[in-house]
Amino acid sequence: MAIRGISFLERLSLTRALRRWTEIADEAHTMPPAELRDLRKRLSSLRHQLDRARLAADAALLNAGSVQDRIERPDQCDWAFRPAPWVVPILPAGEVSVMSPKDLGGGVKLFHDAHLSELSYRQVRNQLADIAAPFGLILDVYRFDGSFLSVVQDLPQEALDGLTRDHFLKVGLRATLESPLEVYARLNVQHGPNCEQIVRQFQFDGDSAVAEFDLAYSKINEKRLEKMWLDLIFEGPQMNQVSIWDMTILRAPRADL
Repeated sequence: MAIRGISFLERLSLTRALRRWTEIADEAHTMPPAELRDLRKRLSSLRHQLDRARLAADAALLNAGSVQDRIERPDQCDWAFRPAPWVVPILPAGEVSVMSPKDLGGGVKLFHDAHLSELSYRQVRNQLADIAAPFGLILDVYRFDGSFLSVVQDLPQEALDGLTRDHFLKVGLRATLESPLEVYARLNVQHGPNCEQIVRQFQFDGDSAVAEFDLAYSKINEKRLEKMWLDLIFEGPQMNQVSIWDMTILRAPRADL
């Protein structure tokens, strides 16, 4: 069966490229140092793109699989989603002194406005029995002279398909905070030249929190929807640890929620 989106000639080219890289690996011990240094640079760039492609493929497969099916949803929910860092392994699984923006894969990026940033992240296996997500994301923030830290999720096309002002979006979090912290969700909807932004503050009940967006109060043009993304914003996060054990986003007609 042909791979959807990749032509026969492209698949042939990929096969030839794999064969050539195999030959290069076998011949590396015979190459001069200058050529080897250039080769390492090329391999580093290639590995990064291959890792991104693998993560995207893993996320796409799991989005249609059981991890996404285990999202609690109302009866008439017509779309539900769990972002990649809570579904598939990310590469690298952790990093210190994180610069902005930092691509975590699967349409998720970390942003901050700090010049001095002792910020690290790490993905861990989820050990909490009552949470369906297989992974959690932990953010450790020490010295930090910025005003915010955000996790930004580009929402897939399925979130836009059929979206109307009769819809309601709900973001659910399971998270623990080392110290009290204001956490916001900002929904951004690009429609034509305009971008609708709706901000809601999460209200925590233990480690659970919800932010809800009723599009009836928005001014989106349903016929010109182009892009939608969600910002998870932490204000003044310095000297804190934020452990996000799960994040889910769902959509349903307003009456059903």
